[in-house]
Amino acid sequence: MHCLWEIIDNSVDEALAGHGSSIDIQLHSDGSVEVRDHARGIPVDIEPKTGLSGVEVVFTKLHAGGKFGSGSYAASGGLHGVGASVVNALSARLDVEVDRDGKTHRMSFRRGEPGRFDDSNGISANSPFKPFEDASSLDVVGKVAKGVTGTRVRYWVDPQIFIKDASFATDELMSRARQTAFLVPGLRLQVNDQRTSEALVSDFKFDGGIVEFVDYLASDNAITNTWRLTGATTFTETVPVLNEQGNMESREVERNCEVDVALRWGTGYDTTLKSFVNIISTPKGGTHVSGFEQALLKVLRTQIEANSRKLKAGNDKVEKEDVFAGLTAVVTVRLAEPQFEGQTKEVLGTPAVRNIVSNTIAKALTERLESSKRDDKTQAAMLLEKVVAEMKSRISARTHKETQRRKNALESSSLPTKLVDCRTQETAVSELFIVEGDSALGTAKLARDSEYQALLPIRGKILNVQKASVSDMLSNAECASIIQVIGAGSGRSFDLDVARYGKVILMSDADVDGAHIRTLLLTLFFRYMRPLVDAGRVYAAVPPLHRVVVINAGTKPNETIYTYSQQELESLLAKLKSQGKRYQEPIQRYKGLGEMDADQLAETTMDRSRRALRRVRVEDAEAAERVFELLMGNEVAPRRDFIIDSADDFDTDKVDA
Repeated sequence: MHCLWEIIDNSVDEALAGHGSSIDIQLHSDGSVEVRDHARGIPVDIEPKTGLSGVEVVFTKLHAGGKFGSGSYAASGGLHGVGASVVNALSARLDVEVDRDGKTHRMSFRRGEPGRFDDSNGISANSPFKPFEDASSLDVVGKVAKGVTGTRVRYWVDPQIFIKDASFATDELMSRARQTAFLVPGLRLQVNDQRTSEALVSDFKFDGGIVEFVDYLASDNAITNTWRLTGATTFTETVPVLNEQGNMESREVERNCEVDVALRWGTGYDTTLKSFVNIISTPKGGTHVSGFEQALLKVLRTQIEANSRKLKAGNDKVEKEDVFAGLTAVVTVRLAEPQFEGQTKEVLGTPAVRNIVSNTIAKALTERLESSKRDDKTQAAMLLEKVVAEMKSRISARTHKETQRRKNALESSSLPTKLVDCRTQETAVSELFIVEGDSALGTAKLARDSEYQALLPIRGKILNVQKASVSDMLSNAECASIIQVIGAGSGRSFDLDVARYGKVILMSDADVDGAHIRTLLLTLFFRYMRPLVDAGRVYAAVPPLHRVVVINAGTKPNETIYTYSQQELESLLAKLKSQGKRYQEPIQRYKGLGEMDADQLAETTMDRSRRALRRVRVEDAEAAERVFELLMGNEVAPRRDFIIDSADDFDTDKVDA
């Protein structure tokens, strides 16, 4: 995906410079990808030093982009200027078309070497190729109207370098396109995936910028509005440059750094922080994030100390985790030639940015918190109260934190009486099955291996924690039992190291109600025991839906086959019919786990050597929370829109009733 980002970022840099307002990304069915923009177009003139066209220089020479030299971009996504040339070298074929000066110019490359492909039998990476021998040529292949400009880049990845099954991840591409549209207000990005029978087309355009981005990222109820904090400062740095003789020399240059931050606090405790440098994501932070964190902690400490008597804060000191609880923020900085650690640009290293961001945020946030406007004063008071409450909660949790391990916790605390625990003291091999209903519990007791499998029954559907407050969640008997049995706390005080079980397995019926219960449980784990999900220790059992007994001829014992969906059952029956085999009728359809006997439950769901488990990934939990926020959250309008938009796709045959 990184190669694709390099090409897309070049088009985004043009949009940032005020050229072009749309970018089209097309995933072709032959595995190639094409990026189109309507910006100025890559220069097609001959570059004097090399004697090559601007197109060939950009795609074959390192450090040849507009990010170097005359300063075509005030701020761009790249530092090294090697993106296009490296993508070209890693491609079995790359085609470039440029609309400029009333003409369409074209050049093709094979593994970085310029030449021409014979596409008489269709465009393909395997078309016959003839490299240029004496001198390369930029072909003119058409005409365009005056003033029409733009660039189109299409490439096929090289199978000699990438694995055979390498493909572009649609979800990742959609997420990146959405993110870029938030960061560049007014820019439209369209993703067209033609690799399936039905083309998937998605458009992204947001005029609200990073304020709208923060509102999109935040999932909890707001304590403050989304605040926009901005500023710009110049700084000097010493950089190596080429002089007229071609030698490197150090030179002092003046840079301009623009800081743009949007943030809001909510009632939750999770922190969502996205940071960017010239629209390039920096997931591992850097100097801009350090400056942001430093400013937030300093300002809020100062405000709480000034109001300590009113807030009853005492002499305790606010820490970073108290300030960042419930925070959703997008931190962006723009500057020319930023210093990154590595070509992947995950960490910003420009030292001067730390103090610039810190001073800008400290000044703007202080003005907001000390504002005399009624709304600002109310929100500032609520924010300070939340931070102090988080501080007290942290201190209390640390004071009363359970320090003993699994069996000690069992002996010293009153665990729910309905827990059927296991005997082993080794956390790594132990498993907790959360079972739906007492009827399933009875069968599961006989089916389990009591050495390492524990059982906890829950009564029907647990509380919808998406809408409930923390106090409501803790006062709910089922939620409290689950948290108590796992023994690692909840929320910010959750400690993965003291969790009493190595695996937590959600075992519900294979019907709609079972899926509903499983989704409710996933939401609970994602919101209040997230480290368990992050560590891959939450699983969903996969119980069968049907039991088919195949009648064998003679004395050969009958064969039992389990199926897990209606489609699988129909496929199996068709296969048996084609083989001339008979089966017992009626076919047993399990309405619940309680209908299985112990041997069947062990064989299909609990026996380690034969069962199937689905590991719950963070994406699964996030998807579950998004669905619950949509269908069962406090906002009615999105739910109504979803029902109206989905009405045409409603299929009564899919209703499990």
